[in-house]
Amino acid sequence: MTREQQTPGLPGAHRPEQVDGLPFRLPVLRAARAVARAAALAAGLVGLVGLIRWITGVPTSVLPVGLAGMKANTAVGLIALGFSMFVTTRAQTRPWMLAAARAAAVLAALLGALTLVEYVTGANLGIDELLFQDRDRLAEAKGQPPGRMAPNTAVALVLAGAASVCAGASRISAWASQIPGLAVGALGVLRLYGAAYGVPELERFGAYIGIAPPTAVALVLLGVALFLARPREGLAGLLLNVGTTGALGRWLFVTVLIVPPLLGWAVLAGEDAEVFGPRLGTALLVFGHVAVFTSVIFVTLTVGRRVEVAHGRLAWQVRQNELLQAFLEHTPSVVFIKDLEGRFLEVNTKFEQAFSLPRSQALGRRDQDVLPSELARQSRASDLAVLAEGRPIQRQKTLALPGGPREFLSTRFPLNDASGKPYAVCGVYTDITERVAAEREVQRSHRRFLALLESAPDATLITDGSGTVVLANPQVRRLFGRTPGELVGTEVVGLVPVSRRRRHRALLGAYLRLRDPKPTVLDRELYGLRGDGSEFPVEVSVSSLQSEQETLVVLTVRDITERRRLEAERAQRYEQQRRIAYTLQHSLMGEPPRLAYLPCAYRYLASVQDPGVGGDWFDVIPLDERRTGVLIGDVMGRGLEAAAVMGQLRAASHALARAGATPSGLMNSLDTFVSDLPDQLVTCVYLVLDQGRHEVTLCSAGHLPVIALPPDGPACRLGAPVGVPLGVNDLGGGVPFEEVTRPLPPGSALVLYTDGLIERPGTDIEVQVDVLTHTVDVALKGASADDPGSLDQAADRLLRTLITDTAAYDDDVTLLLVGVPGQDAPDADG
Repeated sequence: MTREQQTPGLPGAHRPEQVDGLPFRLPVLRAARAVARAAALAAGLVGLVGLIRWITGVPTSVLPVGLAGMKANTAVGLIALGFSMFVTTRAQTRPWMLAAARAAAVLAALLGALTLVEYVTGANLGIDELLFQDRDRLAEAKGQPPGRMAPNTAVALVLAGAASVCAGASRISAWASQIPGLAVGALGVLRLYGAAYGVPELERFGAYIGIAPPTAVALVLLGVALFLARPREGLAGLLLNVGTTGALGRWLFVTVLIVPPLLGWAVLAGEDAEVFGPRLGTALLVFGHVAVFTSVIFVTLTVGRRVEVAHGRLAWQVRQNELLQAFLEHTPSVVFIKDLEGRFLEVNTKFEQAFSLPRSQALGRRDQDVLPSELARQSRASDLAVLAEGRPIQRQKTLALPGGPREFLSTRFPLNDASGKPYAVCGVYTDITERVAAEREVQRSHRRFLALLESAPDATLITDGSGTVVLANPQVRRLFGRTPGELVGTEVVGLVPVSRRRRHRALLGAYLRLRDPKPTVLDRELYGLRGDGSEFPVEVSVSSLQSEQETLVVLTVRDITERRRLEAERAQRYEQQRRIAYTLQHSLMGEPPRLAYLPCAYRYLASVQDPGVGGDWFDVIPLDERRTGVLIGDVMGRGLEAAAVMGQLRAASHALARAGATPSGLMNSLDTFVSDLPDQLVTCVYLVLDQGRHEVTLCSAGHLPVIALPPDGPACRLGAPVGVPLGVNDLGGGVPFEEVTRPLPPGSALVLYTDGLIERPGTDIEVQVDVLTHTVDVALKGASADDPGSLDQAADRLLRTLITDTAAYDDDVTLLLVGVPGQDAPDADG
């Protein structure tokens, strides 16, 4: 019996292939497998004890009789077989463990086979004392090769190894493992019988050495494990099933196991009292009884199995009738069966509920006896039509039932016997009242949709997946000069100018190829074609509509000629404002003076979000012959207001610097100025270059660090205290601006910039400053600090590296590069 035949289900619900199966109880099967595992484990332990005796070198003379005499190869074979059967009988085994178990079984079989070859050929293959030297003097005295197992032990190992491999292969019949298992167990039992009855001839083959007692016990255990390894199949299945077969087999088997040995013991007792004949005859007689009774058991089980199969087939047929009745009772449709005269043979519970008619009053009666006259007449006419046509007939009907009228889908068909002649009519009525109501609601919704479509203010077209118009509203006449009837069945691209149809068709195809198309609006370079051939710009709203058969596309088209005209006017005004703002920005920022003794390069990029106006500024201010002031700042915010504040600060800072203000003094003055302005924050840095002393003094109001590139070292940040932005002191008051003086050797370069150059969403500003520092080092390394051309090239490289798309950048960017010439550069006088 296979595992599939034991799949749980409804009581008695077997598939046809399960009818021949035997019934089992899961606890019995689990117990059988547990016994098989325990027997395999015990056999392996017996072999392990014997192997330990060889490993430890305990002399045979000091061991009990029951533990002596097992050869080393026998112990190894028993251990291998015990492991193999223990793994094979487990419910869930990993493939690698099953492979190891098979390898162990092959090892045991190989040991037995090689030993048999030694016995048959008289050769010594060197396997007997491969592991240990045998000191058994008794065996040597009998001419037995030292360390060689008994021939019946070798036969048992070969049989057990082959049976273990078969037991682990589900595609091989269980008989292939169970019959050799019985033979292995019989060899062990024969040896134990010889010991029990004192008959040495049963322990060996001729003059060869016999099986050791522990080996015999292990063989019996292995036989039990092999027999019970697959308890639901083969001989074990016949013995362990819960049917008549199993019960009969178990009683007979127990009888065979108990009665003959007891009889043999009684006979021997009599012979010892000199009442009976030779002992050998009695022992052979007992063993023959066991063998015969065992054969009788399995013959009896085979006969009993046939009885079980016949009983199972009958039970299955009865269950099929029960299942059919259960199906009729639980189906949601009204089901009835009538004979050719119109008498009800069977009705289900749904029939009773629908017609308020108990089954007892319907069975055996005709339609006119139990149904209203009109309904009975219609029912009989339908039965006769089915019998006349000889095929199923399906119709939709409205029946007036006691609970009110209901819609049904009726199916009637004839039931034919084996000869094809009808003997009854079956009717199945499915209540579709809710479905009909839903269909009517869908129709009403469709009418409402058409009304909504026709009342839409824009021209609306619905196309199929190929772009063919399937529906259009009346507004298409006003827009395109064509009626809805003219458009249905034509391609929607026919409403597009010929030169633009290829692009419009590609757009529609790309939308339909989207996995989850969302509603979208397109209005760029889309044009419609009027009936007179003129073109006009349109806006098209595209959405998908899932119907029962396919995906439809809804196109809402709007004439945007007037919108385009207004947009053109607005763009023209914007361009005028942009030019004005650009002029204002440059007039406020001014042009820094060109100083021969202090070359510089600068770049300014305005944000694309405002018309070229921002709050960034810088200034280069000559102070005296060797001193120059450099200032860069950023007003928070954009637009004209930021530019206006920037212009005031540039003028004020320029005047303060020319008046000799120190960097910290200039910052304090500007802070007071900004504090008087409402809601303004400004960052800036002012530094004074003293080319005579080769140093720079600077003060920062919350601005980014200045980057310096000395002539003999890498670019680095010019260390200076960073104060608060201008305009913050009025909130808390009293934060001083500190200035610091740093050496600045000739040939150095300074890089000043605003935050628009390095700030990016989601990035660390410190990391961006490091990137800028590295770029300065690469761009200016080796360049002459007094060459304006080198500074210009470096400025361009910095912008390209840090700003990939200047045309779409959304922040103001100011960059100033200042070079400090060497000792031989021209001075301030020229």
